[in-house]
Amino acid sequence: MYDAIIVGGGACGLMCAAQAGLLGKKTLLLERNDKPGAKILISGGGRCNYTNLHTTTANFISEDPGFAAAVFQKWSVQDTIDFFESHGIFGQEKTLGQLFPVSNKAKDVVEVFSGIIRNTKQEVHLGTLVTGIEKSPAGFAVRAVTGEKIRVFEAPKIVMASGGLPVVKLGASDFALRTAREMGMAIIPTAPALVPLVITGKDADWYAALSGNTVWVRASNQRITFEEQVLFTHWGLSGPAILQLSSYWRPGEGITLDLLPGQDVQALIQAERAAGGRRLVSQLFQEFFSKRLLDALGQFLPLDIKIASLGKSDAKLIAEKIHRFEVKPATDKGYDKAEVMRGGVSTDELDPDTLMAKKVPGLYFGGEAVDMTGWLGGYNFQWAWASGYTIAKAI
Repeated sequence: MYDAIIVGGGACGLMCAAQAGLLGKKTLLLERNDKPGAKILISGGGRCNYTNLHTTTANFISEDPGFAAAVFQKWSVQDTIDFFESHGIFGQEKTLGQLFPVSNKAKDVVEVFSGIIRNTKQEVHLGTLVTGIEKSPAGFAVRAVTGEKIRVFEAPKIVMASGGLPVVKLGASDFALRTAREMGMAIIPTAPALVPLVITGKDADWYAALSGNTVWVRASNQRITFEEQVLFTHWGLSGPAILQLSSYWRPGEGITLDLLPGQDVQALIQAERAAGGRRLVSQLFQEFFSKRLLDALGQFLPLDIKIASLGKSDAKLIAEKIHRFEVKPATDKGYDKAEVMRGGVSTDELDPDTLMAKKVPGLYFGGEAVDMTGWLGGYNFQWAWASGYTIAKAI
């Protein structure tokens, strides 16, 4: 008899199985892919940004971000660092607190869990699709398909760690959400998050012409501001600043880009005037922007005028356009290009000390299935590790 069946072999499921094994418990992990940790392996370009040094509940989007506080008290960023170091993975900090393995290999992270699971003799079935969960005399019965064979597994406790809706080719599904609904639990509306944004209509060609260009910006909407790089693409905008903002964006809304944060365009123009103003406006901005971006901005700004000849209204127009470049995305690129899902099982339905469903004793939810969506940069992994550990302690 298993202490628990874990549905999903991603970050949360692997942590749960590994920690349960270290605690002397017996689990069965069911994973639909042929290998565990599919999203871990592709994260950070295959390098795996496995936590963020600056993690707080403020870095999460949820109906109740503070819900995560109890979970992070049980498993902190330092616990993540210590855990991986104890298994030979040492971190190197990149920008904004992002921690990557020194090896830059995501597979090393997965192997930590695989090794613990092997050593503690946890049972793992790969290539196994769970199709249903029901109450049974033993607690729960889990129906699953391996190849063409239908099997039923039973355990007193079930851990739903099957993730969210991104990315279908990696085995994503709505199974955790469907299970929660079937059990009478509330679901916070879901949407793609950390996802590129699409520009259509008359402006589409302007963005497409800049495809491949990056620029450091301050990206804002009415909810939040991020200062990072934006990447122009042939279908719109991507890059860290846009991915971050996308989690707070809603269809129909605009966003504002300050293309020159930390500078004052009006002051730059004034200083150039004081020096004689012999340079063209375009020459003033050459040190800040690529030639392609300058040429594109020149389509609606007077950049080929000597600064000495620049009128006040044109100077104001240039400053306004550069510091408040308005963008109206049509949509996002959807779940197959999203890194995570916003929304999920309502935290009101879960006990913060165990992550067990209040309405269904013995049923636990962790990782991306829960309404707890982190920023870009290792926050979602920290939630996955912490929730997996919290559940392992409870089962």
